[in-house]
Amino acid sequence: MNPALHVEVVQKSQSRASKDYVMELVRSFLMNFVSLTPGVILSGIDLEDNVELKEHVQSISFCDIEHDSEVSVTETELKYHVFKLDAFGAETDTMTDASTGEEFAAADVWSLPSQEFQGLWESLIYDTKLKEDTVRFVETAFEFADRGVDPNIIGWNRVVLLHGPPGTGKTSLCRALAQKLSVRLADRFPRARLVEINAHGLFSKWFAESGKLVARLFERLDEIVSDRRLLACVLVDEVESLAHARRAALSGLEPSDSIRAVNALLTQLDRLRRRPNALVLTTSNVTGAIDVAFVDRADIKRRVGPPSARAAYEILRGCCAELMGRGLVAPREPVFALRVLEGARFADSEPARASLQLWAVARAAADAAVSGRALRRLPFLARALHARQAVPDLLSFVSALAAALRDHLADAADLDDATTPMPK
Repeated sequence: MNPALHVEVVQKSQSRASKDYVMELVRSFLMNFVSLTPGVILSGIDLEDNVELKEHVQSISFCDIEHDSEVSVTETELKYHVFKLDAFGAETDTMTDASTGEEFAAADVWSLPSQEFQGLWESLIYDTKLKEDTVRFVETAFEFADRGVDPNIIGWNRVVLLHGPPGTGKTSLCRALAQKLSVRLADRFPRARLVEINAHGLFSKWFAESGKLVARLFERLDEIVSDRRLLACVLVDEVESLAHARRAALSGLEPSDSIRAVNALLTQLDRLRRRPNALVLTTSNVTGAIDVAFVDRADIKRRVGPPSARAAYEILRGCCAELMGRGLVAPREPVFALRVLEGARFADSEPARASLQLWAVARAAADAAVSGRALRRLPFLARALHARQAVPDLLSFVSALAAALRDHLADAADLDDATTPMPK
């Protein structure tokens, strides 16, 4: 038997059928297939012929870290996950500074799985096993907790640290991971929340009250994690702000209360370690500025850099497919997978010409260390500023992408020149 293939089924919000009933509908539907392709999502027109399935199911996704090619339906175990998406968005917890009366957002709380994060996991593309490793880490951490492994003998904190330059998808990966876990671990945790703590806000200007604010924030968090059947994913973005606050206090630039606030936050994060249903996800844009006291608490520390040429190609390939699917680039034609181009030794041919030119754009973007965020903006800029026709064909659009990349690099160089200090 091959490794299991996870089948994620989004049940329509208006459907009143039980999860077991929907699972049986999907199981029967998939028995008509000889093989399934990981990464494929069936929705809309793909379900048209099955009236009952269409009534209850929004989409069916085949996803697993163990497979990169088609799998046989009869020789592979299928693990089904049926869930509805929360459509209400984030609930913002605000706090008030007692000295000024000003309000600020201390945290955003999401009910998971969320409509807003659906598809985010699949959209994140890395050359490394970053996504796979984070999932395995969390699954192992909860397995150790379930088996009662003594944390005094084997240490683990359920803390993830992602670091690297801005725009590389660190925060998106944390949100996507929380969403993925809310689906995969639903049998253990029927409910899930993502709590995004605004660490930068806590320590940037409210030093006089920051200790109290931290205490009040974690009182709210305690209410959430007290439900043992709820998975609580706590996201601390820009965790380097902890180090900034501590250094500023030690150097006399800020009140000493800020050091107590930072220590209070670290202490509260340590308390979360004793909660079997809590996971701490953190990001940092400035690797050298991360507080060493926090770094030591992180079990897994991974750098997230700009996309490599291969990752950039897959990102742009997905963007082209999306625009062709929406009728903004036409006619619809294939953009070949990189392994197909490699198999043909990148030989020029009419069907492969657009794909080869897209590969050239991806390599140029990778050589210039263009961030994933900027890379995903290029198709919009290409369509807005460089597409000659109202609806360009694929080859013309790829040429527009190349022009948009050149503009982006020129603009970035101009900004660097403008911010470089003049020599004295």
